[in-house]
Amino acid sequence: MTDVTTRRPEALDAIAREATTRRDMFKTVGATALGAALLSSVGFDPALAQDLKKAATPLKAAFSNAGLQATWCAQGKQAAEAWGALMNVEITWFDGELSATKQRASIDNMASQPWDFVAIQSFGIGTLTDPVNRMIDAGIPVIAMDTLIAPPGTIDILSFIAPDNVMMGAVVTQELMTAIGGKGNVVMTQGALGHSGAQGRAKGFAQVVANYPDVVVVDEQPADWDVTKVARIWDSVLTQNADIAGAFFHNDDMALAAANVMKAKGREGIIIGGVDAMPPAVNAVLEGLMLTTVRNPSSRIHGWSVAAGVAAVAGGGRATAGIPSYILADGPVITAETAPGQLWLQQNFLM
Repeated sequence: MTDVTTRRPEALDAIAREATTRRDMFKTVGATALGAALLSSVGFDPALAQDLKKAATPLKAAFSNAGLQATWCAQGKQAAEAWGALMNVEITWFDGELSATKQRASIDNMASQPWDFVAIQSFGIGTLTDPVNRMIDAGIPVIAMDTLIAPPGTIDILSFIAPDNVMMGAVVTQELMTAIGGKGNVVMTQGALGHSGAQGRAKGFAQVVANYPDVVVVDEQPADWDVTKVARIWDSVLTQNADIAGAFFHNDDMALAAANVMKAKGREGIIIGGVDAMPPAVNAVLEGLMLTTVRNPSSRIHGWSVAAGVAAVAGGGRATAGIPSYILADGPVITAETAPGQLWLQQNFLM
């Protein structure tokens, strides 16, 4: 195999040299113990985290998610920074701004700098492949969060940390079908169509609805996670459909935005369910405004990405650190019984 250093531009070589030097320094902490502690079922060892602060210069990591306008993404940023503070990692954020074009420009900028590791939630599959490959060529471990950066097997990422989106779409839809008696007009408001998480949620929805011949899907437009688009879509949907029994939203921000439109038009009898289980939606379930939501664990996904990056650096890479290529990060369906515990876990960036 040809050594990539013989064909890389000088700037890329410089980035690779700087990142490698930093990683070599950090390995003195002890790779085996660090990797095992950070990725064990009990999380990470707080005493070890303190040792990291004393033993090494802070690692430098770059993170990006779809857009900080989304509450799930904003919570993820807070979680990553909290976990980073515990593990001696300085995190620089590159906001995706809910735009594939803007995120691509941001990741191009990210790829021009040296990092010890990076973690990215792509706005769309395949939109970031070139800059991510440049970072991988420079020896920087890349973690995919929540949604695929590129089709499986086409890019050499360190790990993919994500929930089971098909399951999440299915369990919420099943609750909706039960609540509406398995008949009537329903709506699915999708996220970004190029987002693998949204694709999985749509698949779960379709699998369940297929079992109910008396259910008619009257609208399934994408709103791209954008509450402004949701308001426009739902103003039209309610005008065009006098009878809607239930609605499934690919995230809670969109569900609550649509609920506001429903209220303004006097259509508050529509049963709604969402995904993410962010605190406003958890409280909406407790108050009866929403039927249900399921937790897409933003804190786990972003926090575990910090842990995986640190373990990869200390362990010298995936093979020696033992980091699997896929890590399932699931959360519960929200009920009155699980809601208080869920809120506490989120406040402490644990779920």
